[in-house]
Amino acid sequence: MAPGEEAAVEQSRKPKIKRHGRGKGGHRTWFRGKHTNFNPDIATLSSPEAISEYVLKGWLPAAPAIDHNTRITAFGSCFAENISAWLFKRNFNVLNKSDPASTAYVVRMGEGMVNTFVIRQQFEWAWENKVFKEPLWHGYNAEEYAYDEQVRLETKAIFDTTDVFILTFGLSEVWYDEPTGNVFWRTVPRNRYDPKRHKFRVSTVEENRANILAIHELIRKHRPDAKTIMTLSPIPLIATFRNAGCLTANSVSKATLRVAIDQAMSDVGADGGLFYWPSYELVTDVFHLPYKPDRRHVCGEVIEYILKLFEATWCSDSQIDGDDLLEAFVKAQIAARSLPADLELILDKRRPWRLREFLAEQRISGDPAVAEAQRSTLERLLAVWRS
Repeated sequence: MAPGEEAAVEQSRKPKIKRHGRGKGGHRTWFRGKHTNFNPDIATLSSPEAISEYVLKGWLPAAPAIDHNTRITAFGSCFAENISAWLFKRNFNVLNKSDPASTAYVVRMGEGMVNTFVIRQQFEWAWENKVFKEPLWHGYNAEEYAYDEQVRLETKAIFDTTDVFILTFGLSEVWYDEPTGNVFWRTVPRNRYDPKRHKFRVSTVEENRANILAIHELIRKHRPDAKTIMTLSPIPLIATFRNAGCLTANSVSKATLRVAIDQAMSDVGADGGLFYWPSYELVTDVFHLPYKPDRRHVCGEVIEYILKLFEATWCSDSQIDGDDLLEAFVKAQIAARSLPADLELILDKRRPWRLREFLAEQRISGDPAVAEAQRSTLERLLAVWRS
């Protein structure tokens, strides 16, 4: 490739991020404070560089905290399984994946602990030897998980050696034992249900904030140098036990947890080793239709982009670079139906000439600004392939 052509390719690969225009010559009546961050339009979010400015800003670590020697434990709602499986596949040291024969519940049922109460219970049980009076923990088939001392010691051994905890919170609706107030992993097995004793409620922001702070304090006590990364699962409720529509109940459930996370982080402060990874906002705000037809499970391409972004952000020896993220972003946009499905085969086969033909023939979006931004992103990908 000639020097002039190299310069042209390099120029085409540079991100062209559209800035929101209201800050330039808009209404100046109101004082906007020290920080003013506008909501992006669809055209702006068509560039992967927009993610840093509009989603990750304010939540990034000062430096990546994970390498291939860092000992990681990830559990909580089912999105934690995606993170731990991804990092383990990429040869990172995920403790709750490294020994599938372990009896520890954070290994066997790590993606089934969906609320802050039960995640707190695991830490209190493992480190403080707190045992509960009633059977609170049950598997997927309603089998009882006892407070077995050997299991506790296995769990403690995992926690004692963890450098980074990744905790995913899923919902704020809980079933609990009324005499003690203790919360179940999920609902109550049918053959154990006692309407006079077993109750349902929506937990509060303050309760969830207190749980998060208690977890953080336990980690600080027993693993003072460990870091904790919290995520909010983007998987919505499959059903609500409230006398309300599931969509509105889900909004309350997620909002309660998101506010609790935010308040807990504010309480701990910037140097407290407590972090947030915005997987929830990446799914629900960045991508047009990110869910499969069941409206619960996130499209695989969207998940893969978020996991690659997590690795590139948090892992110091990651091999994922900007070109990898660009291609993953485009694949996620296709899966979320922001870009035409015709592009899927082109990306799978990595055919530059077909992508060039597509750009010459197709109008991508009916909105000119969105079409221009999407075309710019695809032209950058073409330049990456051709280089």
